[in-house]
Amino acid sequence: MALCFRLGIPRSSFARAVQGAGASAIPALVMVVVARYFSPTDRGKVFGLLTSTVSFAIAVGPVVGGFVSSSLHWTYLFVIPLFTLISIPFFNQILPEEKRKEGSVDILGAALVAFSVAGIIVYLSFPHWYYLAASLALFIWFISHILKAKDPFIEPSLFRNKLLRGGLIVGFLVFCTVMGIMFVIPLMLAKVNDLGTSTIGLILFPGAMCAVIFGTIGGNLADKKGNNFVVFIGLGLLVISLVAIALLVGHTPWFISAALLPTYVGFSFVQTALANRVSLTLSVSETGVGMGLFNLISFISGAVGTALVAKLLDGGMMDFYKNPVLNSVAAIPYSNLLIIFAAVIIVSGLFYLRIFTKKAAGETSEAAA
Repeated sequence: MALCFRLGIPRSSFARAVQGAGASAIPALVMVVVARYFSPTDRGKVFGLLTSTVSFAIAVGPVVGGFVSSSLHWTYLFVIPLFTLISIPFFNQILPEEKRKEGSVDILGAALVAFSVAGIIVYLSFPHWYYLAASLALFIWFISHILKAKDPFIEPSLFRNKLLRGGLIVGFLVFCTVMGIMFVIPLMLAKVNDLGTSTIGLILFPGAMCAVIFGTIGGNLADKKGNNFVVFIGLGLLVISLVAIALLVGHTPWFISAALLPTYVGFSFVQTALANRVSLTLSVSETGVGMGLFNLISFISGAVGTALVAKLLDGGMMDFYKNPVLNSVAAIPYSNLLIIFAAVIIVSGLFYLRIFTKKAAGETSEAAA
């Protein structure tokens, strides 16, 4: 910490970096626990329960944040995560004790990933060639490093698993798109409908609460009907929702609220079933790194998705087509962007269909054995 201060890095930035590291570790570790300690027949149900819990947090988070900020001060929001420490004794009591394995943490590999992704995000915001060049150089260095490292940050052998590669690609496309949607909808409601933050929160709230209910339903369906069934239902709901919202931009915002319901439900289905599907491609020894990689992809896709959306909107690249049903010029870029999102979801579904066939299911069983 003292070194950071000497380098002129603000205390708040250092604290946020530590907070981000902890916050990103928790979802990955939870996925590892599910994949390692629950049987394949029960994982869908548990992943669905996790999705419902996260959706509930997303729904009540803005409400709690608004109340704390208005009643006390926004800085008190950082006290709330401290209550998670209460869960530590319960984890110690419930989880079986594991012996520590020999090895070391690949700090250099983690740093190379972080800075290469940061370079891409900076490039999307400030399109200077040297940011992209630096990002590519760091990524090449990272690949070279993990091929030689004794305990690499990401085990290269994982990428030989065709099903895992497919799951990561589909996850990146879907998560990138959905995070872009979650980023653009509040902007759209503020710019086109001139709504305040509290009203926008109310419009988003019903969809988040639907995800609470349907996350568990999606998990149960994944166990009974199969992951592919749930993934395609979720992708279909996302496409329908995006097209509906694209046609309703500029109209009564509560129409948008209703059209968002399939978005939240569809994403909860995809998130639950895809996590379960990926976990089944991994052997017991690979679950920790594999599910951690899956979670890493979700974080990277969220950062890239929001940065890309901001770039597309700021650059005026989404004004190419005027949908005849729109009643506002301000709605044009958002409508076009949502149609593009729908196209990406369709491409994701086609790729998933190609990878996760009956033949792939046989390979999955062999990988998990």
